[in-house]
Amino acid sequence: MSHISSKSAYYAIFGALMALTGVTVAVAFVPLGAFNFPVAISIAITKATLVILFFMHAKYSSRLTKLFVGTAFFFLAILLGLSLTDYLSRRFQTYPGGSGGAGYATEPPPPTLPEPEPSEGEEH
Repeated sequence: MSHISSKSAYYAIFGALMALTGVTVAVAFVPLGAFNFPVAISIAITKATLVILFFMHAKYSSRLTKLFVGTAFFFLAILLGLSLTDYLSRRFQTYPGGSGGAGYATEPPPPTLPEPEPSEGEEH
């Protein structure tokens, strides 16, 4: 069972992808603070979904193909989730001798030498 999409559907998807690319560029110049990443990743996921569903023909494929596509997204989510935990934990405070890992411990300051006593003939 194959499904043939019309040219107008492909042009509409292409137009949507171009519009979302324009939105991505426009949003890059807007300071959204903590929402920069969520907005950018939402647009990217939407564009990837359109490409996979229509240009890779996953929308009209068999259930087995849809299972593989879903499994790939699942493992991609795991990969991004684990990477995000590393990225978000970089701002945590680390302490000397704590759980900061190699290279994070600070060395104690060098010992200071006592100043020599002035001899009898010298002035201060």
